[in-house]
Amino acid sequence: MKRRHFLRAGMAGAISMQNFPYHLFAADKAKNATDRVLLGPRKIELSRMAMGTGTSGSNGSSNQTRKLGYHGVAELFRAAYDQGINFWDSADQYGSHTYIREALKTVPREKVVILTKTNSTTAAAVKADIDRYRRELGVDQIDILLLHNQQAADWNVRMKPCMDVISEARDRGIIRTHGTSCHTLQALKTAAAEPWVEVDLARLNPAGLHMDSDPQTVIGVLRQMKAAGKGVVGMKILGQGDLRKKTDEAFQFAMAQDCLDCITIGSESRAEMEENLRKIPAASVRG
Repeated sequence: MKRRHFLRAGMAGAISMQNFPYHLFAADKAKNATDRVLLGPRKIELSRMAMGTGTSGSNGSSNQTRKLGYHGVAELFRAAYDQGINFWDSADQYGSHTYIREALKTVPREKVVILTKTNSTTAAAVKADIDRYRRELGVDQIDILLLHNQQAADWNVRMKPCMDVISEARDRGIIRTHGTSCHTLQALKTAAAEPWVEVDLARLNPAGLHMDSDPQTVIGVLRQMKAAGKGVVGMKILGQGDLRKKTDEAFQFAMAQDCLDCITIGSESRAEMEENLRKIPAASVRG
């Protein structure tokens, strides 16, 4: 079966990582982590790979923030910026805004794209989050703000007051673009159909780990998003760290998908970040 037919048809489920079909996911040309892509209808220019601030975490910390500390995270982000990564993915639940602020002490604010998320469910709380996030980040404008962890099929009805607050902030120039991250298949389908969603942060990897459904089903929904002009950022590319020993396979799978604009990876060290920079182009064309 030729690659294009295989990818168009999708998969019956998660791929066996013991017998990964490399030849079916070989790209026509290498894709680099530092390639610039234009995300969503606002055409936000950013690197194909984002630097994440946590693989897993909650209550104001993550494995990265606990392991590296303020200066360690800042140094890692500065090193990534120096090598061409200008997309920084933060989260309130990880408490990582102040870590980004530390990195911005030596990196020009206008040269990086900052993404963050809110878990709030009321208009007043979202408004307060936007003000607090900007203070914590030390910025006037947030590039990408997402309604995080949406699970209900009718989240766009329940969250309409929150969406209105974010739209108003966008109109005032406080936010550049907005969208969702979803943690159920029904919520993901709603995001694909909802015009307010300009960017979606979606879980996708070949093993089907920590995802909203099997890869074939998720890819189908993400293609609907792309057809509607939305930007799609892939997360859980390494299965929340469970595929750390299968990075070649995971990267090749991600780079072959026509439904992903870019991906976010939570590297835990400079060596790991630089290894990812090397592996992504090599994996994307591996036969």
